[in-house]
Amino acid sequence: MLILEEHTLVYDSTFDGFLTCVFQVYESKLKQVSFQRKNQVQESLFGINTEIITDLEKADRVWKGIRSHSTARGSLRLYYAFLSEQAQIESLLLTYIQQAFKSRIPLDSDFGNEMVLKISQIAKSVGREKHRMEAFVRFKLTKDDIYFANIEPDFDVLPLISKHFKSRYADQKWIIYDLKRQYGLYYDLEKVEMMNLTLPENFDPTQTASEYFTPSEMEFQTLWQNYFQSTNIVARKNIKLHIQHVPKRYWKYLSEKTT
Repeated sequence: MLILEEHTLVYDSTFDGFLTCVFQVYESKLKQVSFQRKNQVQESLFGINTEIITDLEKADRVWKGIRSHSTARGSLRLYYAFLSEQAQIESLLLTYIQQAFKSRIPLDSDFGNEMVLKISQIAKSVGREKHRMEAFVRFKLTKDDIYFANIEPDFDVLPLISKHFKSRYADQKWIIYDLKRQYGLYYDLEKVEMMNLTLPENFDPTQTASEYFTPSEMEFQTLWQNYFQSTNIVARKNIKLHIQHVPKRYWKYLSEKTT
């Protein structure tokens, strides 16, 4: 019996990196493939680990191929699903891409296909998280005159919310930092760039400390909390409904929820 050796493609965890892996699969005609992100590498006893260097030209060729075999919404679903970071999501997307390339009609509208349905459901979950982040981000003015917000979304949605905040807060410098993934977005009044921060050891992201934020910001936080408490009608409180709209996992970063 012929046993195919598994090739594990190790990449930098970016979407372009993943697309470069897909290019490698086709170029080298690989059959048994798995994926690992650089920060999660585990040596295989029976397979071959190959580090894939992100190549934007190769990634672009794959992306153009995907778009030519799917609708705009369908290709966007792939990107959203990738940002879910779910286990084995790359293998699922590779199988989808391989089937899409063989299909004569756009595969993304075939919801009778379990794989298409699963990717669509994952993408919807990521989309919901994107909208929640756009609604629940709370900025605080630092002593460096930069508005700072920290988040810990379930999925890697920073790339999806960049356009929204650049448009909405075009006249102020801001940083939105993902504590879970340890990177953020920085807007300098002209462009948005990805960046990394080394936060102080004593930094508490749930608090508005005078060490980092302006006195006016401290006053604003107090006023906002007082306003929220004064408009809260205890007799009409519906915790179950409230949690449906504002899940508890977001509360620790909302100004109106902290004291």
